[in-house]
Amino acid sequence: MKVRKVINNNIVSSADEDGREIVVMGRGIGFQAREGWEIPEERIEKIFRLDNKDSLNRFKDLLARLPLGHIQISDEIISYGKKVLNKPLNHNIYITLTDHINFAVERHRQNMMFPNPLLREVRSFYREEYLIGEYALALIKKKLGIDFPVDEAASIALHLVNAEYNTAMRDTINITRLIEQVVGIVSEYFNFTPDESSLHYERFVTHLKFLAQRIYSGELLNSELPEFAAMIEMLYPEEYICSQKIQYFIQETYGHRVTDEEAAYLAVHIKRMRTP
Repeated sequence: MKVRKVINNNIVSSADEDGREIVVMGRGIGFQAREGWEIPEERIEKIFRLDNKDSLNRFKDLLARLPLGHIQISDEIISYGKKVLNKPLNHNIYITLTDHINFAVERHRQNMMFPNPLLREVRSFYREEYLIGEYALALIKKKLGIDFPVDEAASIALHLVNAEYNTAMRDTINITRLIEQVVGIVSEYFNFTPDESSLHYERFVTHLKFLAQRIYSGELLNSELPEFAAMIEMLYPEEYICSQKIQYFIQETYGHRVTDEEAAYLAVHIKRMRTP
């Protein structure tokens, strides 16, 4: 593996066996290096492969100006997140999370930390991601001596959610708010507080996540089985009425139409959540 370009003392660009550009990280591997020099394998700590040229160039620009320690912390968080979630993550998280952590460190030094308005929702709807966020705060405290507030765990969790579902941060925030609002509609309609530790609540929230993703991607289920919606309306009339209220709310608030089939599935999940 040979040096294509030196990014800084610890990072260079190279090429893999198929000739695709990669970014190679290792302490001191770029120091006094020149194009065409062989990279010592024993000094390679991490190889980054991003999906497209634009992302790769953005990542190289980011790495050129950030401290190595911040890059290593971000990489360790992402590696831990992949292991815990056991899901592929969009490679752009190497850009977004690394930049976020560096900016958070700068804000902390300037005493400019802000509360995360979605802290409670993230804790409730993205439990695994939030726990990874807590792991990240412990790692940052250990490596940098910075004690971030728990709001930062929620912010890191949202970056992981973005990478899981391949959404933009704005859409992830809107999806999170939509889930909270729908849970609120159900709670108010039936005058009950859902048990957030129950399996049925977890499944309901998971269903809402995928519903919200389908709304934002324009891939809602078609009403190919009108008899299914009619059957659910007959079996669970109260829950179906509640799901229609959710239909109307999403249409009026977000401008997206929820099909009758989607409403029927919502009613089923609402019924399960209400069942002791």
